[in-house]
Amino acid sequence: MITSLIPALLAVGVVSLISLIGIVALAWNEAFLKRILFVLVSVAAGALFGDAFIHLIPEAFEEAANPLLVSGLILGGIMTFFALEKFLRWHHTHGEDELEPETHARIHPVGHLVLASDVLHNLVDGIAIGAAFIISPEIGIATTIAIMLHEIPQEIGDFALLVHAGFSRTKALLMNFVSALSAFIGVGLAFWLAGSFESAVPYIAAFAAGNFIYIAGSDLVPELHKTTGGQRSLLQFAAVIFGLVVMALLLVLE
Repeated sequence: MITSLIPALLAVGVVSLISLIGIVALAWNEAFLKRILFVLVSVAAGALFGDAFIHLIPEAFEEAANPLLVSGLILGGIMTFFALEKFLRWHHTHGEDELEPETHARIHPVGHLVLASDVLHNLVDGIAIGAAFIISPEIGIATTIAIMLHEIPQEIGDFALLVHAGFSRTKALLMNFVSALSAFIGVGLAFWLAGSFESAVPYIAAFAAGNFIYIAGSDLVPELHKTTGGQRSLLQFAAVIFGLVVMALLLVLE
């Protein structure tokens, strides 16, 4: 078991470093970053919808023994993030009443939702990598490559969303990296549960899918509608489709 744990931890370390891809954005001109932010948010919306409907939900229904529970957990993921956003919005407004405008860091609640969702998503990635390496090194390597390719567009999108929500570029990069470390917890859970983690993964995937659907539909789509003009709207639509296509192409690697 230890011989499988070491490469699994190394693999998760490499995947976690993918979150640092946001450092590329740090080198961009800030004005340029703001101009293309609506495109990156569009890609993120497509990727979140695509991940939920192309990967997580089909896998959950295929692997789970109780389809009704899968449906319930998808709805539970949506309602949990609805309640979480309600709380964050209330806390955000309450804080504005107590603090002077110049001293209050105005972080949109979607930023915290993205971080919470990313922690859960990386936790599931860690479980998947741990499970794959327990089965065999070859499957472990293949799974790691698939997740790495999945993480690149996702982490760019997450970085863009955190900046969009009000985080500074440096803090967005740091928070993105810290949330990526939850994958190590996922690996630990996989090896600790050993024989039972396989039955839990589809239900975790279903809950995560509900999270992604809520964020994309409730927070990102309304932001997309703020973009006006025929050319920018077409570019935005193409970016959403690109996010969906990237998720679809990853099916080849599964």
